[in-house]
Amino acid sequence: MNVRDARDDIGSSASPALSSRMPSESRPSEPRPAGQAGVQSPAAGPRERRRAAPAVAARARAIAVRLVLPAVSIGILLLVWYLGTRYRVEFYVRFKNVPTPMDVLREATNVVGTNAYAVNVLNSLRRILVGFVVALVFGVGLGLLIGRYGAVRRLFMPGLEVLRPIPAIAWVPMSIMLWPTTESSIAFITFIGAFYPILLNTVDGVESLDGVLLRAGRCLGASEARLFWYVILPGVMPNIFTGLAVGMGVAWVSLIAAEMISGQYGVGYYTWEAYSLVNYPAIVLGMITIGALGLLCSGAIRLIGRALMPWLAYAKGARK
Repeated sequence: MNVRDARDDIGSSASPALSSRMPSESRPSEPRPAGQAGVQSPAAGPRERRRAAPAVAARARAIAVRLVLPAVSIGILLLVWYLGTRYRVEFYVRFKNVPTPMDVLREATNVVGTNAYAVNVLNSLRRILVGFVVALVFGVGLGLLIGRYGAVRRLFMPGLEVLRPIPAIAWVPMSIMLWPTTESSIAFITFIGAFYPILLNTVDGVESLDGVLLRAGRCLGASEARLFWYVILPGVMPNIFTGLAVGMGVAWVSLIAAEMISGQYGVGYYTWEAYSLVNYPAIVLGMITIGALGLLCSGAIRLIGRALMPWLAYAKGARK
């Protein structure tokens, strides 16, 4: 190999390194694909809008369905109520003494916003929150322990199963004797109504938890406390919120019954007092108030559940 050939070889091997160090201005410009060009083609904007249009339309359609279907459901109830009271239907179900929607609307106009109505609503809300929070703490805590440990289950479940068939309304005389004030006895009855649905759903959630998750946590060195916090509690969360939703409904039933029997304030007391005074529009207004408050409480539970369990949005099950 002569000196000229060696010089050519050195120049060819050094050319890539030199070219990589060359400034971008000195390099020859290479043609870029149309999709990577700095300036978009005029058709890119309309094309993207055409692609996004079906998604926007589908989202608007879904929102419309969510709004229309509940409105149709409530509208059917109002229509049946109006037709039954308008024509005084007496075919087994008697609408003769039922007030019309307009009568209830006039009663609501006169009552809603007054101090007495606000006091009744606030007292019922305070009682339901006190009893429900206590049921939440004891139901979830005891349910986790009963579902996890067989000894705790054998210790507590027989006594709880004996008391469970007793309805909350049957506890009213006993609660009046047990508790020193009317408020504490009504809160106790509300607690009884919410406690068992929360407890049983929590126990069922722990017992149906996949054992692979527990074994994986043990293999990773998790202690019993960490296993409860990071594995069992998140896995049982859907069952807990199912129990909370059911328990809230039963708690309202128990609260209204207790207020009708021994209360001095509250929506239940207001409804029973209207019946005693033969004020039929006020009775229906009390019932509507109870339904609206229960709907708000159940909706709040669902919203909290979605915030704490975002993964359920991707696990719809058999729902379409």
